[in-house]
Amino acid sequence: MKTDSARFAVYYAPSPDSALWRFCSAWLGRDAVTGARLESPVRGDFDPVWLAAITASPRHYGFHGTLKPPFVLAEGKTPEALSDRLSDFAATRPVFTLPTLALRTLDGFLALAPTAPSSPLQALAAACVQELDDFRRPPDASELQRRRAAGLNPRQDALLRSWGYPYVLDEFRFHLTLSERLEKTQGDRLSRLLEPMLAPLLAQPLRVDAVCLFAQLSRSEPFRLLDRYGFKGIERRITHDAAAGYD
Repeated sequence: MKTDSARFAVYYAPSPDSALWRFCSAWLGRDAVTGARLESPVRGDFDPVWLAAITASPRHYGFHGTLKPPFVLAEGKTPEALSDRLSDFAATRPVFTLPTLALRTLDGFLALAPTAPSSPLQALAAACVQELDDFRRPPDASELQRRRAAGLNPRQDALLRSWGYPYVLDEFRFHLTLSERLEKTQGDRLSRLLEPMLAPLLAQPLRVDAVCLFAQLSRSEPFRLLDRYGFKGIERRITHDAAAGYD
């Protein structure tokens, strides 16, 4: 893998064997493990071209909840070293469960989000941001400008300068995105469709037993799930070789 153009990210993702992963990957239209295109589980009077358009960005990133946002490797760092660090990082962490997830509208985006705060989750995300930060190349001026164009408050701008992303630490809000930003009537209509389909998948609290390494070879290519690093007592499940690229 050429790392000068590749980006990496540390995400939470359900087990690829889980019903939640299978359904939400199908909803987005792509499996981030295999890279396969998937048929939407939605039927009825929704235009499939429109559905593909309003899931384009989350499909590009793969079904996930961000812990450490995408970054380019720092000078002298390798995918192998990042993989080894993540393995060590995960191996001593305890498994925990999240409060039940629910379908929410966040700034116009449909997403799954916990119904109550989770201190273990906040701590995990903060540790991913801080303890893995020596692997992150600082953003260049154009990246900073792009982030600031969205409109940041002083705290978010300080986080951007320190950690390369404005929505980390105390500004972090865990979610698993399912759509582009939608008009309210569109979002309400899709919510009514998705809620009963998601209800049996979200009935139980979500188990957090691993962190995942996602990567893209270039900005034009979608992210793939390379590896899943189990927490204490959980077996690591390798999906791809982080150094070799996507086979």
